[in-house]
Amino acid sequence: MAVNDEAPTRRSGRPTTAVLTRGLILETALRLLDERGESGASLRLIARELGVRPSALYNHIGGQDDLISGIRELVSDRIDVSGFAELRWDDALERWARSYRNAFAAHPPTIALLGVLPIATGTRTSQMYEVVCGGLIAAGWPESEVLTTIVAVECFILGAALDHTAPDDMLNPGVDPDAPTFSAAYDAARSAAGAERPTDISFEIGLSAMLTGLRARHAARCVEA
Repeated sequence: MAVNDEAPTRRSGRPTTAVLTRGLILETALRLLDERGESGASLRLIARELGVRPSALYNHIGGQDDLISGIRELVSDRIDVSGFAELRWDDALERWARSYRNAFAAHPPTIALLGVLPIATGTRTSQMYEVVCGGLIAAGWPESEVLTTIVAVECFILGAALDHTAPDDMLNPGVDPDAPTFSAAYDAARSAAGAERPTDISFEIGLSAMLTGLRARHAARCVEA
C-alpha cells in the first residue's frame, strides 16, 4: 500500500510531536529497522511515524544514503574503542570486538544494510577506525596488514551478531538415524552449555581462537621487523 505523502491533520495549539531533529529522525529510523527489517529505512515511513511530510526530513537528512550513514553513526557510537588508549593491543581488540558484537546484535537488520555502504568521511565511524588503526600500528602491526586484520575480525563479529539473533535450537537435528554423530554432538553441546546460550559459548571460543592466532602473527611480524 502506498504511503500517503500528506501530513496528518494537526489541531491548533501546542504541537503534539517532538521538535524534528536529525537525532530524532535517526533514532526513529533505527527503531523502524528493528521492527520492520530493511523496509523500515524508508523516508516516507519515517515521516509518517513522526507525523510530518517527507519533505520536512530533508531539512535534516540529505537523502537515503545520508540516512543510512546516520544510522551507522548511532550503532558505531555504542562500540567501545577506549581500550586502545589504555590496554595492550590484544586486550583492546577483545573489548572492541565484544562491544561491536553487542551493538549489532541489538539491531540485526542493520548488519546487511550497513555492510554495503561506503564509510563517509568526517564521521564518528571513520574516527572509530582511526583509533583502532592507530592502536594496532602503535603496537607494532605492519601498516599494510592493519585494515585486513580489522576486516577479518569484523567478519567474525558480524557473523556472531547474526547468530546471536538465531533460535538456540536452530541446529537441532532431532531424531535422525542418518546423522547419529551430529545428533550426539548437539546433545553434548546443549548439556555442556547448561544455562548459557550456545551462541555466547560459540562467540567466546571463536574470539579466543582468533586472538590466539593474531597474537602469534603479531609476534612473528615483530621478529621479522
